[in-house]
Amino acid sequence: MIVDSAAYLQGRRVDVGCAPQDFARLRAAVARPDEHADGERGFVWVGLHDPGQRELAEVADAFGLHPLAVEDALTAHQRPKLERYDDSLFLVLKTLWYVDAEDAVETGEVALFVGEDFVITVRHGGGSELATARQTLERQQQVLSHGPSSVVYAVTDHVVDGYLKVVEDLQVDVDEVEVSVFSPARTDDSMRIYTLKREIAEARRAVMPLREPMRRFSSGAVSGIAEEAGPFFRDVLDHLNQAAEAVDSLDSLLSTAFDASVARLGIQQNDDMRKISAGAALVVVPTLIAGVYGMNFTHMPELSWTFGYPFALLLMVSAVVGLWVFFKRSGWL
Repeated sequence: MIVDSAAYLQGRRVDVGCAPQDFARLRAAVARPDEHADGERGFVWVGLHDPGQRELAEVADAFGLHPLAVEDALTAHQRPKLERYDDSLFLVLKTLWYVDAEDAVETGEVALFVGEDFVITVRHGGGSELATARQTLERQQQVLSHGPSSVVYAVTDHVVDGYLKVVEDLQVDVDEVEVSVFSPARTDDSMRIYTLKREIAEARRAVMPLREPMRRFSSGAVSGIAEEAGPFFRDVLDHLNQAAEAVDSLDSLLSTAFDASVARLGIQQNDDMRKISAGAALVVVPTLIAGVYGMNFTHMPELSWTFGYPFALLLMVSAVVGLWVFFKRSGWL
């Protein structure tokens, strides 16, 4: 569906007075620079959410989009990338949001078609809204005056800010795992550590491939992106690098926590075996004594002794107490 479509001129949204799907009138409103006082050419921004094949085909016909790029935008599940088709750019971003109850990083996708006088955004996923980015950009006339480049900046900045928010949420859960691993209580954190490492890998697949396109935007090396927009993209690149470094750091912390968890589990098992061995010794020694005195030989010491039975019981108790004191001092109990 078409979420929003608008024409922008001189850094402002202009009322064309037509339906969102009337792309011809939208483009006509910004495509004749001689009608404007400063000769500036505006642009059109059309936003779509989970469009069908027919709907996207209509947009592609209206703006002359390359069929290969249209196919990628329709099927989604693309890795972040930047490609040029004829006179337009095709940029794919992965969007991220965090579901804390499930320790899950959910992903969506945004595809941008960028031409001289248009930007088409095609997004997939429930957590990847761009209305906030559009509203923020429309309040910044100076930024919006850079044309389609300003939309690319607004969308990438919004998406990368989402990465930072996900990283913050992951940091909270990683801290919880660290506390749990090194707490006095006996815990098994291996499953949660594995889950978090898997979600961090999901975040890495969104963050890392985007660094090269942002670097090219920030250096003004991409035709179709205004050079004067470079400082804005450098800010996005800085935030993206922060997210990338945080992802690497969290993954390293989880690996260390997993190693510590395994080592601690081994120590706990050794402690358990010592306690079991000590408990078995407390039972075996009196059993040995009772076994000796239970042998039915005719000639055995103390068999005819009046205090033989009390002596045997005292010997068992003394042996058990002595072993218990020894094991307690040794830390086996």
